[in-house]
Amino acid sequence: MRLTLQRHYLGAEYTLGALFINGDPFGFTLEDTVRETESGGRWIWTHSMKIPSQTAIPSGQYEVTVTWSARFSRPLPLLLRVPDFEGVRIHGGNTAADTEGCPLLGARQDANGRVWDCAEVNARLLRMLQGALPIQKVMIEVRNP
Repeated sequence: MRLTLQRHYLGAEYTLGALFINGDPFGFTLEDTVRETESGGRWIWTHSMKIPSQTAIPSGQYEVTVTWSARFSRPLPLLLRVPDFEGVRIHGGNTAADTEGCPLLGARQDANGRVWDCAEVNARLLRMLQGALPIQKVMIEVRNP
C-alpha cells in the first residue's frame, strides 16, 4: 500500500493537499505552513525552520504504522522517523489550529483552509492500514507542488 500526500497550496497560514492511496484519490489534507525552501528544484529542510505547532512536516518518504494514541484515546496512523518531529499522526480536524504538525484528513476541503467530514474518511484509512500492515510495509510520500 502506497500513500501519497500531494500538497497543492502552500499558504502563509496553512497548507492544502490531497491524499492518494495506490494512486487513487482518497481525501483532502490540511497542514500547518510549509517552511522548507526550494532550491534548484529540490526542497531543503533544516531544523531551524521548525516553529513548534505551526510547521508542516518536511516533504519526503516515511513509513506508516498504527499505534495507540494516548492523546486521542484510540489507534491512529503514525508517521515514523520524521526529521525534527515526534508523534506525527494522520487524524481529523478542521483548521490549521488542530494540526500541531500533523496532517489532517477530511472528505471535503474549502478555499478558506479547512477540511470537513473527517470521521468516515479517517475510519476508512485506519481500516485499510490495519488490513495492510500485517502483510506489507506501508509508506507515505509527502510531496510539495
